[in-house]
Amino acid sequence: MFDQASLYRGASRKDKQKGRHHGLSQQKRQEIKEAFELFDTDGSGTIDAKELNVAMRALGFEMTEEQINQMIADVDKDGSGAIDFDEFVHMMTAKIGERDTKEELMKAFQIIDQDNNGKISADDVKRIAKELGEHFSEKDIQDMIEEADRDHDGEVSIEEFMRMMKKTTYGY
Repeated sequence: MFDQASLYRGASRKDKQKGRHHGLSQQKRQEIKEAFELFDTDGSGTIDAKELNVAMRALGFEMTEEQINQMIADVDKDGSGAIDFDEFVHMMTAKIGERDTKEELMKAFQIIDQDNNGKISADDVKRIAKELGEHFSEKDIQDMIEEADRDHDGEVSIEEFMRMMKKTTYGY
């Protein structure tokens, strides 16, 4: 849709530089370590599904039992059904990256939606493209809007924007 490379670059470059691409901040790593130690209630050096659910909630993630079990399965290299500290750090780095990406996309939407009406119009796309030194024809802009505009109202809502950006960024 919106030449993501150009629009996204302009949205929050500083956030990306300090984010998941360069590892966790020392503060985040310490928070994860404290959470791991706090929720490893039996001192075994691992966190099971029940302990993980409590830990995720404490870190601001609401998750279903199925999601918790999938998270364990995704990182549980030894098949123990529990997560050791290294597996926990790896998993949390990915979760924090997902949350940071959503926040970055929200910021990008707000930057493009200059009139703050909750929709991106063709005029919004023209303005941001001009600011970024990009030139699109009227047809190109209309095609971009139509590609994301699922309710066919001629504008792109935050939900439509998030769906399109996730689809083009992550391939789903």
